[in-house]
Amino acid sequence: MQHDNKVIILDFGSQFTQLIARRIREAGVYSEIHPCNVDPRKIKDLKPGALILSGGPSSVLEDESPQLDPSLLEMGVPVLGICYGMQLMTNDLGGRVVSSEDREYGRAEFKGDSSCVLFEGIEDIEKLTVWMSHGDRVEAIPEGFKVCGTTESIPFAAMANDDKKMYALQFHPEVAHTEGGTTIINNFVFKVAGLKADWTMSSFVEKCIEEMREKIGDNQVVLGLSGGIDSTVVAVLLHKAIGKRLHCIFVDNGLLRMHEREEVIGFLEEHFELNVKCVDSADLFLDKLKGVEDPEKKRKLIGYTFIDVFNEEAGALKDVKFLAQGTLYPDVIESESFKGPSAVIKSHHNVGGLPEDMDLDLVEPLRELFKDEVRKVAYELGLPEFIIWRQPFPGPGLAIRVLGEITEERLEILRQADKIVQNEMHASGWYRKVWQGFAVLLPLKTVGVMGDDRTYEHVIALRIVDSIDAMTADWSRIPNDILARMSNRIINEVKGVNRVVLDISSKPPATIEWE
Repeated sequence: MQHDNKVIILDFGSQFTQLIARRIREAGVYSEIHPCNVDPRKIKDLKPGALILSGGPSSVLEDESPQLDPSLLEMGVPVLGICYGMQLMTNDLGGRVVSSEDREYGRAEFKGDSSCVLFEGIEDIEKLTVWMSHGDRVEAIPEGFKVCGTTESIPFAAMANDDKKMYALQFHPEVAHTEGGTTIINNFVFKVAGLKADWTMSSFVEKCIEEMREKIGDNQVVLGLSGGIDSTVVAVLLHKAIGKRLHCIFVDNGLLRMHEREEVIGFLEEHFELNVKCVDSADLFLDKLKGVEDPEKKRKLIGYTFIDVFNEEAGALKDVKFLAQGTLYPDVIESESFKGPSAVIKSHHNVGGLPEDMDLDLVEPLRELFKDEVRKVAYELGLPEFIIWRQPFPGPGLAIRVLGEITEERLEILRQADKIVQNEMHASGWYRKVWQGFAVLLPLKTVGVMGDDRTYEHVIALRIVDSIDAMTADWSRIPNDILARMSNRIINEVKGVNRVVLDISSKPPATIEWE
């Protein structure tokens, strides 16, 4: 989708880069992230209204550190350098950066110049709490710049060249710990760059439907419908664009939560008249998984089997030219190398491309959106809240929440326990307060006592986390009485369970899912 009013962010490896993009979008301006080593001609062709240089873990003093193509500072558009971005600007424009013994990590007190446009509207600018994360520091600013902020340990914590509309901050305005950070970013976007707040989900829906209709033409489209918010929104968007020429295939792999197929697919068929074919392949998947305990092997078997089933069903359709997917912007970011060699992406991600033997073009209507934006689109489309606020569910389903061997008996134990977790989360009002909450069946048994009998039965772990986009997460501080109800109900109502434990690890170092 083309955007004439946008901010481009060059990523130099900061863990906060996505936050910059989100803050700008929250202000109503479209933003997108590109790797720092992107061809500068691509950035120029995009004709951005402003450019932001992110932070990063490297030192500009190192030979192998990421560099900035000098021509990007000569585009004539406003530039904001953040942390490493400030040091790059300083280095490239004739200033001086040095390694410092006075490193700053965490909160610092910043004294800013109230006359600087970035700090307009911020009270107590001379005593502002900001978030620092740097070792090197600027010792001499480039010619034409002025100092507009200091801290106790560094004399150049912010600098500005109003004539060239170039600004730089040693701290991170995008993080919540920085007071007035949103105001600083908005001042740059609106007062310096003069951009318009025209990025709304209603405008996205209109443009998306129009562009999908034009791209697809009279052709047929096939979509693997999972019941999750992403594929559901894709389905409704495309249905509005091309109607019955969208063919949704729902593969029931036997690894779903209790009543999931009936609740979601039934609603979509009834209220949106989607063209959905449900394929019952539970026996096939369970047979493939028999005796398999290795998590990665589980994922791959499920993925390959899904592709086989999906290919067979899609191949039976006539004149299909496009495959639709619910790819989101974080998927795109994780699947490109912004930070050197890319980390291994989850093996069930949908960004890796089409199966080699599937000769279809790809349609990804949501690839520009973050998860919270997808939910806003869902509201625009009239989807009900029980679908909009469905918590994320992994592609391999319950197979990676049943640790160890997959059997129908163990799946049923987990389904019943997980249903209790979901019921209690809804009843207490906590379901929408957390990112995800679910049960995990552990591959062990423990001794217990029920009545006068000694038991030796299964253990259920509760995993309930807070997150923004699943890239980091922390365990949710659920009230003890809610946890107690979950535990009591699971032990009393689910045959074969005599112990419930709570996972209180964060991501990183742990992951949200156990496998």
